[in-house]
Amino acid sequence: MGKTLSSQVCVQSGKMATTPVPSRFSFSSALRWLRPSHEHTPLSATLLLMTAVMLSRVVGFLRETYISNTFGADPQTDAFFAAFTIPDWLNYLVAGGTVSITFISIFTRYVSEKREAEAQKAFSVIITVMTAVLGVGIVLTEIFTPQILHHYLHSFKPEQLALCSYLTRILLPAQVFFYVGGVVSAVLLSRRLFLLPALGGIFYNVFIILGGVLLHRQLGIASLAFGAVAGAVMGPFLINVIGARRTGMSYRPSFEISNPGFREWVWLSIPLMLGVSLVSADEWIMRYFAAGLAGDISRLNFAKKLFLVPIAVLGQASGQASLPFFARLFGEKKLREFAASVNNSVYRVAAASLLASSWMMAASLPFVDLVFRRGKFTWADSQQTAVFFFWFALSLALWSAQALYARAFYAAGNTLTPMVAGTIITAASLPIYAALFHSHLAVGLTIASDLGIAAHTVALAVLLNRKRLVRLSDMNWLELGKALFVSLIAAASYLAGKAVHLDGSRLADVKALVLISFTWAAAAFAGLWVTRSQLLSQLRRRVGP
Repeated sequence: MGKTLSSQVCVQSGKMATTPVPSRFSFSSALRWLRPSHEHTPLSATLLLMTAVMLSRVVGFLRETYISNTFGADPQTDAFFAAFTIPDWLNYLVAGGTVSITFISIFTRYVSEKREAEAQKAFSVIITVMTAVLGVGIVLTEIFTPQILHHYLHSFKPEQLALCSYLTRILLPAQVFFYVGGVVSAVLLSRRLFLLPALGGIFYNVFIILGGVLLHRQLGIASLAFGAVAGAVMGPFLINVIGARRTGMSYRPSFEISNPGFREWVWLSIPLMLGVSLVSADEWIMRYFAAGLAGDISRLNFAKKLFLVPIAVLGQASGQASLPFFARLFGEKKLREFAASVNNSVYRVAAASLLASSWMMAASLPFVDLVFRRGKFTWADSQQTAVFFFWFALSLALWSAQALYARAFYAAGNTLTPMVAGTIITAASLPIYAALFHSHLAVGLTIASDLGIAAHTVALAVLLNRKRLVRLSDMNWLELGKALFVSLIAAASYLAGKAVHLDGSRLADVKALVLISFTWAAAAFAGLWVTRSQLLSQLRRRVGP
C-alpha cells in the first residue's frame, strides 16, 4: 500500500512503469490474481473484473433465457420486471445508488494516511445510521406500495398491478443487503482486493435461477423474486463481509453522526441522493411509458440486459477497476497522470466499444433469436426484441465512456457537478421520451435513450475539461476517429447476413451469425490495418506486460 500508483501506471508521456512485472502472462500469475488477498494493479484489476463481469453476464444470460423460456414476454413478466422499480428508487434515494463509489475515496485516503482506526469508525457509523434510515424507508414503502405503483404504472390492469405490488414487497428487504454489501465491497476495493466484490453479481444471478427452478411450480413467477432476495444475501452481502473480516475489518454499531468520516460521506452523497442520473432513470422512464403495451416492458428488459453485457465488460469493469487508482492519483496531487489515465482509459474503451457496437447492430436478429427464443418466447418476440437491441447497441461507446468520466469526478471528490448535470439532462429528456414514444411507441424509447446518454456523456466530458481536470484536447481523437470509420465499414457485414433467410430456425440463425461475424472480423482487421490504427498494438501492450 505504500507504493505510489505512478510506479504502476504507464502515463501518456510514454514512460514505462518502474514496478518490475513479468514479461509474459503465466498460469501462476493468474492463480495469484484469484487469491482473495491479492492486491491488484490497474491492469490485473481490469482483467479480473472483465472476466468476472463476463461470467456474471453469462449467468445473467441463463437467467434471462430461463425467464423468457418459462414465463415468456407477457403482462405477468411485465409485472415482474416493473416490481424492481420501487426497490431501485429506494436504494437510489437513500444511498444515491452508489454508496461504494463515494466511500471508496474516503476510505482510500484514510488508509493511505495510516488512519485505519478512523476508517473503521467511519465504516461502522455509515452502516449503522444508513441501515436504520433504509429500514424505515422499507417499512413505509411496504405499506404504500399499491398507491405508489398505481400512480407510476397507471396503464396496468388491476390484476397486473396487484401482482406487481406483491412482487415489490418481496423484493424490498433485499435493499438492506445490497446497501451493506456495497459499503463492505468499498473497503475491499480500497485495499485493491477485487475478487470477492467481482463475484457478487454471479451469486445473485445464480440464486434467481435457482429460485425459479426449485419453486416456480409452487410459487409461479414469485419464485424469481424470492431467489433475488436470497441472491442479495449470499452474493453482494455475505461474500464481501467474509472478505472484509479476513482483512481485519470490524464493525461496531454506532450512531455517532458527528464522526468526520460520516459527515464527509453525507456531504459527498447528498448530490447523488437528490439528483437523478439518466444512467439509473433510463429503465424507470421506459417502464413508465411502455406499461400499456403488453409484453414490451419484458422485451425492452431482455434487449437492455443483453446490451448490458458489453457495457459491463467494457465500461463498468473498467470504471470499477479504475476508480481506486484514479482516486489515489488525484489524492497524491498527480493531476497530469490523473488526466492522462482518464483520457487513455476512455479512448481504449470507446474505440473497442465502437467496433463491438458495429457487430451487435449487424447481428442483432439472429443473435437475439438464438439467445432468447425457446419455450414461451416466440419468433415474433425475437423480432421485436432485436429491433430494441439494435438501437441500444448504437450507444455502446457512450455508455462505456460516461462510466469512466463519472468516476473521474468521483475520484476528484466532486459528486455535485455530475449529478446537477445528470438531473438537468434527465429532466430535459422526458419530453423527448414522450414525443418519440407517441410517434414510434417502444422503439422511440430506445432512440430517446440513445439521445439522452449522448447528452449525458458529452456534458461530463465538457465539464471535466472546463474544470481543467481532464482536457478534451489531450484525447487521442485521431485514433478514435479511425475506430469510428472502421466500425462503420464493418457494420456493412449486415449485408452478408441477408444471404440467409431468417425464418425462425436455429440453423438459419447460426449460418447468419457465422457469415456476419466472419465478414465483420475481416472488415474490422482490414480497416484497422489500412488506417494504421494503433488500437490493437496499444491493447496488446496493455495486456502483454
